[in-house]
Amino acid sequence: MDQWKNRTAVVTGASSGIGAAIAKDLVKAGMIVIGLARRVEQVEALKKDLHANLQGNLHAVKCDVSIEEEIVKVFTSIDEKFNGIDVLINNAGIFRETELIKADNSTAMREVIDTNVMGLVFSTREAYKSMAKHGRNSHVVHINSIAGHGIPFHAGMPSTNIYNPSKYAVTSITEIHRQEFIRSKHHIKVTSISPGVVKTELFSDEIFEMIGTYLESEDVSQSVLHVLGTPPHVQIHELTIKPFGEAL
Repeated sequence: MDQWKNRTAVVTGASSGIGAAIAKDLVKAGMIVIGLARRVEQVEALKKDLHANLQGNLHAVKCDVSIEEEIVKVFTSIDEKFNGIDVLINNAGIFRETELIKADNSTAMREVIDTNVMGLVFSTREAYKSMAKHGRNSHVVHINSIAGHGIPFHAGMPSTNIYNPSKYAVTSITEIHRQEFIRSKHHIKVTSISPGVVKTELFSDEIFEMIGTYLESEDVSQSVLHVLGTPPHVQIHELTIKPFGEAL
């Protein structure tokens, strides 16, 4: 991780769970981290988990990645204030429990697509502008899911509605980004990290008790550090991690 010391990372969905763990670990690894979230006060609260001399390297910025105009405004400001973006962690994602065949779920479906797919696409587009402008080695990491690789959820879990298709999209988008970055002639890596079930706010405690085995947010964060720590000639395209014994 020495190559990233004092360089700038943006983490979307940084208020809790995986995003919060990643934001804190990147700061501890020596990066300047901008944590984006709608609940910006929760990103501010993460500073208490950091050593006093590191707290100033975590910056909380309010941003709803389902709104393109907010993304453009925030990323432009970050580029200007922090001399460019070197790492982007696309972690923001939501889940809505409903069924595709129900007529009253159009809003829920659009919310998932706007955040999980379009938010990721627009955030990457804006980060790329900064990365290309400054011309440094950079890295984009998409926090995907085993749901993006044809893996069904446990039979007792709620209907995933459009969530699984949104993660399928991330799998495809990762390869598209890889090819586009190559054609751009800039040294920008892209990686998809696909965890199994992670104990976060996404599901209720009853669901985790039923499944019985799951990852912690910190497990995913350590995988992010591993991916970012590869030498310039190595690119991990897809990393899938599961808790031992997971039946999914």
